[in-house]
Amino acid sequence: MAASQQSGAESLKPFFYPRTIAIVGASREITSIGYRLLESLQEGRFAGMIIPVNPHASEIAGLRTYPSLREIPAQIDLAVIAVPAGLVLSIIDDCAAKQIPAAILITAGFAETGGSGTSLEHQLRETIHRYGIRLIGPNCFGVMNLDPAVRLNATYTPIVPPTGHVAIASESGGLGLAVVTAAQRLKLGLSSFVSIGNHVDVTVNDLLEYWEQDRNTHVILLYLETIVDPPRFRRIAERVGKNKPIVVLKAGRTQAGQSAAGSHTAALATNDKAVDALFAQCGVIRAKTLEELLALATGLSAQPRPQGKRIGILTNSGGPGVLCTDSCAVEGLLVPELDKATQSTLASFLPPMAALRNPVDVIGFATEEQHAKAVETMLTSSQLDALIIVHVSVRPKDNEPVAAGIVRGIRSAREAGYKQPVFLCWMAEGDLDRSFIVDGEVIPTYRHPEIPARIIRYDLTYEAWRKQPSGQIPAYADVDLVTAKEICAKAFAARGPGWLTTQETHALLRAVHLPLAPGHIATSAEEAVKLAQKIGYPVAVKLASHQIVHKTEIGGVQLNLGGDQAVRDAFNRIRTKLEQAGQLDAMEGVLVQPMLSSGGEVMVGMTRDPLFGPAIAFGLGGIHVEILSDVQFRIAPLTDRDAAGMIRGIKGYKLLTGYRGQSAVDLKALEDVLLRISRLCEAIPEISELDLNPIFALPSGQGCRIVDVRIHIEPPQPAV
Repeated sequence: MAASQQSGAESLKPFFYPRTIAIVGASREITSIGYRLLESLQEGRFAGMIIPVNPHASEIAGLRTYPSLREIPAQIDLAVIAVPAGLVLSIIDDCAAKQIPAAILITAGFAETGGSGTSLEHQLRETIHRYGIRLIGPNCFGVMNLDPAVRLNATYTPIVPPTGHVAIASESGGLGLAVVTAAQRLKLGLSSFVSIGNHVDVTVNDLLEYWEQDRNTHVILLYLETIVDPPRFRRIAERVGKNKPIVVLKAGRTQAGQSAAGSHTAALATNDKAVDALFAQCGVIRAKTLEELLALATGLSAQPRPQGKRIGILTNSGGPGVLCTDSCAVEGLLVPELDKATQSTLASFLPPMAALRNPVDVIGFATEEQHAKAVETMLTSSQLDALIIVHVSVRPKDNEPVAAGIVRGIRSAREAGYKQPVFLCWMAEGDLDRSFIVDGEVIPTYRHPEIPARIIRYDLTYEAWRKQPSGQIPAYADVDLVTAKEICAKAFAARGPGWLTTQETHALLRAVHLPLAPGHIATSAEEAVKLAQKIGYPVAVKLASHQIVHKTEIGGVQLNLGGDQAVRDAFNRIRTKLEQAGQLDAMEGVLVQPMLSSGGEVMVGMTRDPLFGPAIAFGLGGIHVEILSDVQFRIAPLTDRDAAGMIRGIKGYKLLTGYRGQSAVDLKALEDVLLRISRLCEAIPEISELDLNPIFALPSGQGCRIVDVRIHIEPPQPAV
């Protein structure tokens, strides 16, 4: 960790390892937050000193109480503030006078309320930055540190989960409370918990850097409603994720930011796709639901990583076993048939009706001993990388011996040195909260047979990302950004925001050495014929216009023209249609290009997300992008690894690799286009949308040709 990162993480230590805490707003009123904060610290047996602050009391909960922070004789490491919003700034002044390095501001009534609350939050931010005080909140639920050396529960819930290695940060106090409560029920061990609130100062990015160096934290869970400073989040998450998995539940899966008209890329892009793109680049695991977030937490924190996709399934009921098998197949996992030796071993102690191939069905009334031997046999098999156990309760009185048998089997395999991960689906009504702990090892337990396969797939995907080498951003000495910027500046000065002309787009692409298909602009039918003769038939004739974006809708694209008269007629048809529509002034001429008959059609695009910046898209081109929406997005700047992953990530990737006798296309040329577009859009913020569609991907080694281009410019938008 760099010195600056270490310094930032060090500044957060008073939140997690305070020796003395002052509760500003402590109260005797048992329904007040000030009382509950004090109660939580006391009941949690905080290892340090607690000092209540209340100007109207001399003693609260058996503790001497001071009228203000300034009158406390002891040094304070952390102030927990729960006073009305109007008093907060004066309390921060007291913190500065007392040289308190950190404060947790529980109080609401700031930017989340709008109006004067927003102004008050702005003043709060300026004040703490001026004093150099680190602050969590406002409008937050508090902080926990489950380290037995400190036992800190600076929240207003008395619920304390078990100690473990999962750190949690939540932008929602209510959801944070739900996660803490569930962690206790699931026996999910936490290292620490932070309710971020309005993140006036301390953000998720700061917490990631703290947890990066925290030896007690092995897995990080985040609930986010926004992403503060996405470029910094990306840098930190990618670095932290190499050693500690980061799981995020991100709210807001809406169509916000979608463009109603314009390029294909803008029509396909949403803010949520930008989130997915960012997470894919930095290895973040995205949970879709709260249940999945908790399931991932238990799976990632409690079990070793599977070393492969081969899954064993042990069940006492055929139906749930089949559902689990189907889920494995959907998630790309394998359920291999067990070899004859393993089947023979199982047959030696299981009932004659048992199914032995995999899934192994021990039948409904298998004994404790049979469960123990079956679990041990499958965990010690060299054919399997993980084991899923699915139990359906036949009779309530069977649950105890079955559970005992499962624990015995796991223990025997572990004692023999076998470390394959184990996941349990416990479908026993009336006994759903049973936990399985084998010599300190928590066995993740779920209620539905489809969940374990999903967790294993996430785990394998993360592990594959983690083992990849870091991507590189090429420098591209031949990219002339000065010329590219001048083209955009001149166009904006002449016409203001809008689409570049055909000549401007072609000049821009040439400046950054993108492989534009040959072609020229003709302003008359005869000029179009001369260009076609020079190019050689057949040719394509397309409307050149920066005002009309969707040219095919008005017949502005004429293809496969085989002679002079066909070209002449095409020009005149396009001109007549525009004249009839009253849009003749929008016609700059026609673009005459050779017909490209070989190669796959793909598209590359960019739309500028107000939060994340340039979102680069890749997919199949032509009508495929409209009908199938088979598109991969990543956030600029792209690395070579990002570009390769985008191409290989589309569902139609096989069509580019030589499917059914077709030639494999030049993937390296497509990667180069993506990387150059990323460089261009990152350097010129005036480019708001860009669409290269179609691009003809030629056979391997022959490059590619960009056939149609649209580029939109507008004034750069301030960062959100």
